[in-house]
Amino acid sequence: MNVMFENVPIFARISEGIKDHILSGDLPEGSQLPSTTQISREYDINIATVNKAVNVLVGEGIAFKKRGIGMFVCEGAVQKLIEERRQSFKQNYIVNTLKEAKRLRYTVDEIRAMVLEVYEQQQQEEQARQQEQGQ
Repeated sequence: MNVMFENVPIFARISEGIKDHILSGDLPEGSQLPSTTQISREYDINIATVNKAVNVLVGEGIAFKKRGIGMFVCEGAVQKLIEERRQSFKQNYIVNTLKEAKRLRYTVDEIRAMVLEVYEQQQQEEQARQQEQGQ
């Protein structure tokens, strides 16, 4: 779990790290989350902080508690997280990028061309990595 964000409270780092694991498929819907004790020990974090992180997930409808058993990923959590992250992506990256592009006097066609160029380059890099792993 990558929990090293600057200026973000530790409980938020933990909850975001768990969300990352859910989105990546490491914690599928219906699966049990690591116990608060496990997380506390693994990252040397106070258990109350871990509890706060998990309660955030419960409050957001990402996880639920089974009394005496543990915490589990809710059905629909992946879609909920995708929608949340897409909205955040749009606001934090697309809107700000377009504001800067406008200041730099890029045309819509130039922006499209740049996006396609970078996208194709990343696709080629991914294909090359997959071929290397297959060999």
